[in-house]
Amino acid sequence: MKSWHLVHTKPRQEVRAEENLVRQGYTVYLPRARVARRRRGRLLRQVEPLFPRYLFIHLEPGVDNWAPLRSTFGVSNVVRFGLEAAMVPDALVNALRAREDGDGLCDLLQAAPAPGDRVLVVEGELAGLDGVFVTGDGDARATILLDIVGRATRVRLPADWVETRRDS
Repeated sequence: MKSWHLVHTKPRQEVRAEENLVRQGYTVYLPRARVARRRRGRLLRQVEPLFPRYLFIHLEPGVDNWAPLRSTFGVSNVVRFGLEAAMVPDALVNALRAREDGDGLCDLLQAAPAPGDRVLVVEGELAGLDGVFVTGDGDARATILLDIVGRATRVRLPADWVETRRDS
């Protein structure tokens, strides 16, 4: 009976490993996520593997040929515990697939803050200050309340300079 196993890939070669394994006739699953990263002060949205350096492969022990896996470009090895290949529950793979959107991606981008949410300024002269989100006008600007010298002050900032507090 086929089950899901975990393949460890070489650094930043998950897609290459996936393509080469599919070309060899294996069934693989590489969950991807839409993420936001800061580079040189700008917020970039990009697609990355959900689990860097790992992908799932559907194999039947004793039936499928595992030998070509190690020599596949992009693959480092099959994850093992002792001599046994690590099995991944079908429920986990199904749950990951259920969370995908129409593009086959898990959306990990932070939702826009709602009025009253605690926020943190992450860029500019006010970086590091806590505030309360008041309103936003799409992706461009955000209005927040900052406690400056004991007085609540409204400040308008670029929306990507503000992040929802994770500990709130």
